[in-house]
Amino acid sequence: MPPETQARISELVKAHKIMVFMKGSKLMPQCGFSNNVVQILNAVGAVYETCDVLSDYEIRQGIKEYSQWPTIPQVYINGEFLGGSDILIEMYQSGELQEKVAVAMAS
Repeated sequence: MPPETQARISELVKAHKIMVFMKGSKLMPQCGFSNNVVQILNAVGAVYETCDVLSDYEIRQGIKEYSQWPTIPQVYINGEFLGGSDILIEMYQSGELQEKVAVAMAS
């Protein structure tokens, strides 16, 4: 990945307590998995930012290398990569996601 793409991704992750790289936006998700993540984060009252990977090919490819995770969406909380839709569902069901969101929003 080009260094400037890595720097852009790092800045996005650092600038926002909760950052989601997804297809579409939180107002208009463009795939079911991205929609799942938006619905879960909205359900827990998270304040988060999104980056539409469909509108930025370099980010779309670079985020997979950055996280060493092949699929999108990708969720970061306080700079930590959590995973995608399936992992967020599991974390939500166990209550772990609510804890992480509460800590992020309190810090």
